[in-house]
Amino acid sequence: MDARNEMELPEAEIRAHYPQALSLLTGFEHAPRLGKSAPATQVERSPGIRTTRRFRSTTPGLAGRSTARAEGTQLLQRIEDAGGDELPTPAAATVTRALRRAIAIALAVAGEVAARSGAAELKRTNLESRLPADRHREFAELLAVESLAALSVMANAAAFLLAEHAGSHGIEGITSDEVLTDNPLAALQGALWELDQNLARHAKDDETLIATVLGWAEALSSATASRGETAARIGAFTGASWRVEADDFPIAGFSPATKSRGPALTMAFKKPEEVIGNAIAKHQAMRLARMVVAYDFERMSNPFVELGGFVFTFLGDGRPGTGKTTLIQMMAGMINDYCMVAGYPFRYRNLSVDNIDSYQANPARMPAPSSTR
Repeated sequence: MDARNEMELPEAEIRAHYPQALSLLTGFEHAPRLGKSAPATQVERSPGIRTTRRFRSTTPGLAGRSTARAEGTQLLQRIEDAGGDELPTPAAATVTRALRRAIAIALAVAGEVAARSGAAELKRTNLESRLPADRHREFAELLAVESLAALSVMANAAAFLLAEHAGSHGIEGITSDEVLTDNPLAALQGALWELDQNLARHAKDDETLIATVLGWAEALSSATASRGETAARIGAFTGASWRVEADDFPIAGFSPATKSRGPALTMAFKKPEEVIGNAIAKHQAMRLARMVVAYDFERMSNPFVELGGFVFTFLGDGRPGTGKTTLIQMMAGMINDYCMVAGYPFRYRNLSVDNIDSYQANPARMPAPSSTR
């Protein structure tokens, strides 16, 4: 994915879909067409004791009265019941919030795809009963693209948001057959209905609850990507990339987004006396390190910038083994030491491999003091 071509998905646009996402989790009616229903089971916790919850959910954004009928799909109730307690467990709350967020992101992306493909305009025309007969097939194809986009994004977002909560428990027999492409809402309802069926079969406690949702998300992502390979006009979705800044969640077609769970990256610092060779390059690097830490956090400015002497870009040019990385390690070490004396936190970030161009041979590393005190 090219980070330079990503469009930011506005947070306000995502949150605007929260009510609809919560409504889908609370309850809806769905008649399955492709998936198979789980055997109906009613678990009675204690004879003679009511099984409905006496407590309102206190999870922020999830409190409210259910308007779903008893025979409908009530995914929120199913998730809360998986813990086997009258009160929703922390795992249930985490899953619910992740699903609400994933659905809202999916709806926001579906809207973006509809605007790109022209489906939004055709929807308005169709509502006014002015859609020409020769455009019905085009309309159906665009709705299918929008539906596949919504399903893919919901699945990938759910897996991404729950990745850090994944355990070692694996679930066999997760299904994802109810992949519908009539329209985005029907598609989401079909997928969530099947999640409800999977939870009914497999979710018995907190560990199996999260494992089941992750297994369903992976299966849905795979099934949707397979359908997308032969879908007409799919370029409206695969031809663009988005990023949800608050979650650092990238969206690039049907490619699954992964969240790293590895150890923190560390850098081996070098002392100036350890760097030998090009004295001019070493001197310039040392000057730049001092200029970086001259930042005034009160005024939010750097005097060297105001004087016009600050080098914003430092390019290390040379054949492999000539000391480019060593200079970076020396600069990082100097900045780290200066920050320790000044009481500033220090961090650095490796730039993405997408920042490599035809001139650079290796990804760049740019150290910098933190902007927070």
